[in-house]
Amino acid sequence: MTDQHAELDAALERVIEAARTHLAAVKGAQGRIDDDGVWQAYVALNNASYEYDELLLDAYGEVTPWDVESIDPDEADQRFGVGIGGVDGAAPADPHPHVVSVRQRRDYRVPSVAALIRIAEAARREGTPDDGESEPVETVGEAVLELLQAGDGSLGALDIPELEPLDGVVTVHEVAERLDLEAFDEDDSAGPFRPAEGDRLVGRLDEHPFMPLDADVEPA
Repeated sequence: MTDQHAELDAALERVIEAARTHLAAVKGAQGRIDDDGVWQAYVALNNASYEYDELLLDAYGEVTPWDVESIDPDEADQRFGVGIGGVDGAAPADPHPHVVSVRQRRDYRVPSVAALIRIAEAARREGTPDDGESEPVETVGEAVLELLQAGDGSLGALDIPELEPLDGVVTVHEVAERLDLEAFDEDDSAGPFRPAEGDRLVGRLDEHPFMPLDADVEPA
């Protein structure tokens, strides 16, 4: 057996071993998207296949059905931010928190309290059958809450003529811990929104309502 034959046999064994490793990584990921281990195993299998294909071409002028190109392991590291070629394969520490908190406030003017309450009562009737035990909607706050519940909490449920949007604000924070609702009393409206020590405000977006072209504009 020539050295070239031995080299081909060794390259083929690397392909087989890389394929086994890739399959094990896929099974271990259990369908997780963008799993680091699967990506690393994919790069190794790709490059082993490419190397074998090149050796086969040089030795016999033959090719495999695998149409692959070599992947730079350093570029693969950057793809996932993991240390495929790093020390002990360890991933570098992530300098950013893993939780992002988006907080929003939007104010509305109520042109007609009666109209808002009527549409909230209609939303309640459509959402749940009237068993005769529900308390009537009596305030604008209760009406807005009813609309939000009917819309599964989406603020889009408040895009109705009975509410005129005023200014609003959205803030984005990087936080160390996820929100723990059990840590706040039900009547504590400020606590869940209060930044904790170490939280970082990334930015604030001010919202201004769109003014229709036919709206009355006061002269300057």
